[in-house]
Amino acid sequence: MDIFQNIWQGIANYWRLVAEISILSVAIYYTLKFFRGTRGWPMVMAFLGLLVALLICIGLELTVLSSLLNYFFGLSAFAALIIFQPELRRLLAGLGNLTLFTSLPEQRENIEVIIQAVDRLSEARTGALIAIEQSTHLQDIIESGIIVDCEASPEMIETIFFPNNAIHDGGVIINEDRILSAACIFPLTRRQDISKTIGTRHRAAIGMSEESDSLVIAVSEETGAISTAFKGQLVQGISLKKLRGTLNTVFVTPIRNRSFKGWIMSLKPKPAATGLQTKTTGN
Repeated sequence: MDIFQNIWQGIANYWRLVAEISILSVAIYYTLKFFRGTRGWPMVMAFLGLLVALLICIGLELTVLSSLLNYFFGLSAFAALIIFQPELRRLLAGLGNLTLFTSLPEQRENIEVIIQAVDRLSEARTGALIAIEQSTHLQDIIESGIIVDCEASPEMIETIFFPNNAIHDGGVIINEDRILSAACIFPLTRRQDISKTIGTRHRAAIGMSEESDSLVIAVSEETGAISTAFKGQLVQGISLKKLRGTLNTVFVTPIRNRSFKGWIMSLKPKPAATGLQTKTTGN
């Protein structure tokens, strides 16, 4: 009887170990996949390097080195909270709400409103900055501008950005089919790797997309060129067809694929190779 109990206990311990290793491996895999390509990726590699060195020192019973690495390991954990602040904000905010619109037909209708408005603004070479709010609530940004709270329409958006309008400066925030606020102050990006030819409007678009999960559309007043910023990546000089495709990818696809894995990967920034295209440099 004792033999069977020992065998059963050994099997239970084995599967418990397998389960723990599997869960830890999956967590590490998706964590690395999520943060890869972000500006804090070198920090992740340094963090893993410290962890491996710490385990080696503990295994070799190197007491002094283990203590020092423990100290730096703790400091790096605090540094990670600061470096990955935008990514963590998007991750936590996305837990409560994965989609922007209530249904596919309404979503497509709202997208067409934005497409028509951007088309008119681009044709008239009217500068514009539009943030489409998702799960990250932009209350602070909304309060920095003029509360509008009206139905979104191409005419209304075009009127807001008309040069002689008192609220044409700044950005507009849209949520579903409502214009929440105009003349909003968007945060500027702090990145140093951006070309100096990129104007303030586009820097604000990048900054907003870094601080939230909003998709930001910018229209150059010099050339009428259309740009989008999403998850810290700026794409310039896109066509209306490309803009429609981007909006559908961001706002329509998540409804059709509501898996946890799909949500995690939707939060990951796009590769830098598709990020900065310099067809336009206007503000």
